Amino acid sequence: MAELKDEAALRAVAHPLRRRLLDTLRVDGPSMPSALAKVTGQAVANVSHHLRVLADAGLIEEAPELARNRKEHWWRMSDPRISWSAADFSPEAADAAAAIGLQRQLDLINTWLGSPASRAEPWGPSAFTTDVWLRLTPAELAELGDEINALISRYRGRPDTPDREPVFVLGRGFPARP
Repeated sequence: MAELKDEAALRAVAHPLRRRLLDTLRVDGPSMPSALAKVTGQAVANVSHHLRVLADAGLIEEAPELARNRKEHWWRMSDPRISWSAADFSPEAADAAAAIGLQRQLDLINTWLGSPASRAEPWGPSAFTTDVWLRLTPAELAELGDEINALISRYRGRPDTPDREPVFVLGRGFPARP
């Protein structure tokens, strides 16, 4: 797992387009800037710039073995799992990165809710949302997070088959008041 400790790497992740590029590489695998530009609706030069920022942060790497000629430049995730702790960064940097991540999550949710697939078979009835208020200690919250991550890990890395599609799963736990 790529654990971010460097503020430059956190800033690299805390950018909407770079976050989307990382998500696309994570879900679809290695790709070229031209294909990523098409998926994101950005200019190839802009995508290439942001890929270099991600590479400088150690989050992605070139995949030269995939190139069929010298003009092709393929990129892949160095590690598809990225984590970071707010305690390792200034409050401003941590808050900015968390806000970008939350906005990306909200965008994905809104896209799903606005799509006809959210109401149709087979995915509509399979999708779920849940929230609950619990009374926990900090240690119990950490334990719950570990258990949720262990459960998610059981589903990670399943083979790509025609009946499997990318699925976004969101879970958060934090102290709050109603």
